[in-house]
Amino acid sequence: MRITLDISPYLHKHAGLGRYSGELLEAMRQIAPEHNYLGLYYAAHEIKPGGALSDLDTFRVPLSAKPWRMSVLLAYFTHRNLDGRLPRGDIFHGTDHLLPPLRDTRTVFTIHDIIFRFFPQYHLPLNRWFLDLMLPKFMQRADAVIAVSENTRRDVARVMRIPADKIIVIYEGVNSKFRPIEDREQLERVRVKHKLPARFILFFSTIEPRKNLITLIQAYAQLREEMPNTPPLVVMGRKGWLYGETLKRIPELGLTRDVILTDWVESEDVPAVINLAEVFAFPSLYEGFGLTPLEAMACGTPVISSNASSLPEVVGEAGILLDPRDIGGLAQALQRVLSDAALRGEMRARGLKQAAQFTWERAARETLSVYERLNPGK
Repeated sequence: MRITLDISPYLHKHAGLGRYSGELLEAMRQIAPEHNYLGLYYAAHEIKPGGALSDLDTFRVPLSAKPWRMSVLLAYFTHRNLDGRLPRGDIFHGTDHLLPPLRDTRTVFTIHDIIFRFFPQYHLPLNRWFLDLMLPKFMQRADAVIAVSENTRRDVARVMRIPADKIIVIYEGVNSKFRPIEDREQLERVRVKHKLPARFILFFSTIEPRKNLITLIQAYAQLREEMPNTPPLVVMGRKGWLYGETLKRIPELGLTRDVILTDWVESEDVPAVINLAEVFAFPSLYEGFGLTPLEAMACGTPVISSNASSLPEVVGEAGILLDPRDIGGLAQALQRVLSDAALRGEMRARGLKQAAQFTWERAARETLSVYERLNPGK
């Protein structure tokens, strides 16, 4: 088969969507090298993939994100196909909330979430307008729709009126670099490099309102009042948008010396940082899948997570699940895990077992099976 996959989010380093497109394509190339793979991306200038995708054939749409989105939107509303602007193939897989209208190619569309419908205040107005208008059209047009969780499938079927039987659930996976690290010298190098304390609680995600870091900060403040020897809270992640109110709470609660903001950490150091953490806290309000708690479990780090959206599917019974707004419950859960070594050991074992169920190889095989059903015999 000739498979074109939109790797724009991977090349533009768009957090979860970027990791999805890059990891999925890399895994498909490894298990099914007999197919011809093409990485499509939109950008005003050429971008070369790195790492395992450095030898990938690519095709650049010579437009940046907004002009390309508008071109696709106009094509839908003027009833034009864009076959002439893109390479012809057997499969086109849209991974970036964008699906060009094609006539001669079977299409697959991955829907990651519809967060903008549930938390519109956390999205930029123009982006929200585009998604609200176009996502239903993309899913109606696609020959197959992949959802990254059962929760996303249910939300899409209920809110956007897409037939549930058209949506196939294929879970994301966890990269093999996320694993327990026994090399103490490597761990200490990373600890010194990023000036990390001997013990710490870890939050790892983009800082934006939906991630609900503000609840964790408030729970941490409460915990410090009850347990003065509580280790620092390390916040690892880039600033997203509307983060001002969250970060303002740190000095307001007198936590400037106790909450450590690492900002950006090199990807090769992230597994070690997670390994070093005593507990991983993730009180997110909504996740299409929930990759970071999965990665924490794969490293053997105990996970305390919210029970919202898809997170129970990912964390299962391996972690502690709480209402994302429950400040007191989160403080109590942190205290339990920090003070009970036996509990941490049990959570480590359960987390490793749970994480082992989610692999990119499985995701790749299931995705290829969707392609094959659309192109039998190829």
